[in-house]
Amino acid sequence: MSKQPRNIPTDRQLVDPVLGGDTPAFSEIISMTEGLVAQIVCKMISNEEDRKDIVQDIYLKVFHYLKGFRFQSKLSTWVAQIAYNTCSSQLQKRRLLLHVLPDFDMDGESLSSGRQHTVRAAEETDDSILKKELTGILQAQIGQLPPLYQTLIGLYHQEELTYQEMAQITGLPEGTVKSYLFRARKMLKEKLLSKYKMEKL
Repeated sequence: MSKQPRNIPTDRQLVDPVLGGDTPAFSEIISMTEGLVAQIVCKMISNEEDRKDIVQDIYLKVFHYLKGFRFQSKLSTWVAQIAYNTCSSQLQKRRLLLHVLPDFDMDGESLSSGRQHTVRAAEETDDSILKKELTGILQAQIGQLPPLYQTLIGLYHQEELTYQEMAQITGLPEGTVKSYLFRARKMLKEKLLSKYKMEKL
């Protein structure tokens, strides 16, 4: 017997109870948007302790400003915009938004995971092992891009947002979003090619 699809509440059904005084109903808004918020915060903020504080700050702002939400965009887009602006303000204080953060050494993690894989290697095909290794390399190189570029790649390729939604979230013109995403992909390609050539030497 097939499962019935879960009824997803509309933005109005999420917002109205909270504005009507049902404060616990706010947890549903958090549940519906926390994945997107985490995508933005984790891409833009490198320090894990800072991330926790910023997520709390984001949802305090969402709760405080919810009465000003006019349903002119999706609620998730509006929440993501608050998340982006909060992270952006934090980075601008440190002038890091479009600057490359110091490289993080991901090799230790890759090597340790590689040792674990050897135990299960007999049970996995060569293709599946290769895909996991490539995914690890890709994520490591994305982590070395400027925070804004990491965010755009995550929103487009993982959250599958449109250019228009990304423009609403970041406050950037749609053409700028496309341009930055193009640059991010180009930088990522150059990093991957450089790493591949270095390992071949």
